[in-house]
Amino acid sequence: MTIERFAVFGHPITHSLSPHIYKAFAEQTGIAMEYTAIDAPAPDFPALLERFAAEGGRGVNLTLPLKEIAFGLCSRTGPRAQFAKAVNTLKCEDDGWYGDNTDGSGLIRDLTGRQLLDLRGRRTLLLGAGGAAHGIAPVLLDAGVLELVIVNRTPARADALMDALGDPARAHSRYWDDLDSQGDFELIINATSAGRGEGVEFDLPLGLCNRMTLAVDLNYGEAAIPFLAWARSAECRNVVDGLGMLVEQAADSFELWHGVRPETDPVYDILRQHNALLVTVD
Repeated sequence: MTIERFAVFGHPITHSLSPHIYKAFAEQTGIAMEYTAIDAPAPDFPALLERFAAEGGRGVNLTLPLKEIAFGLCSRTGPRAQFAKAVNTLKCEDDGWYGDNTDGSGLIRDLTGRQLLDLRGRRTLLLGAGGAAHGIAPVLLDAGVLELVIVNRTPARADALMDALGDPARAHSRYWDDLDSQGDFELIINATSAGRGEGVEFDLPLGLCNRMTLAVDLNYGEAAIPFLAWARSAECRNVVDGLGMLVEQAADSFELWHGVRPETDPVYDILRQHNALLVTVD
């Protein structure tokens, strides 16, 4: 029996739960696959990816800071990746790598399916305008949010994302330093990597929240603690980390590779038991 090789590339990567997730998916579906984590600093990534393909690698997941770099290495990309200019999933094809972005679909499946949250009509604040934000912004509009306000430490990137969305009636960019004048939001999403630094604290105005606010961090584990701590101090009604999104986007990637979508709830439940610090509250 041939065992196909898959991997997640990132830097750092030791924290990644992806090997555990895909091992569970493989056992559930009876698919023989090997899945490993490969540390890949950005300058070394293209060569490491080329070597992985030469050694028989069939599929790849990407984490920070490689999603946008990987986009430029694809021979072909799907519509979601083309908008985001970033990929989180690669599939080896005869003519090279096919790239897709399952971040947005994974987020919506978790929030609306698992968390049973209705995103329609919510005034939404998106913190960050990098590859992760590009991956989720279109699906937020498709999910029916009332307004999407995008802020980024580099204002030009927020402006570029707003322009790419092409919905000036609902999508707007604002300056990070002007957040205290933007009023309150029913949905706040952290799509930055700020929580990955040492001793990071989220110093955001508490007035951004109201009694209905849902606060979501795309990070999980220790990287999500600073933002979620701020959200709890602001008394947000719901606080959600990125663990469910991680499992759902992984299932979408698995389906892209193998043509079958695994059941996600059993895998999520096991991982949540080991990440009790970040349990969703309501």
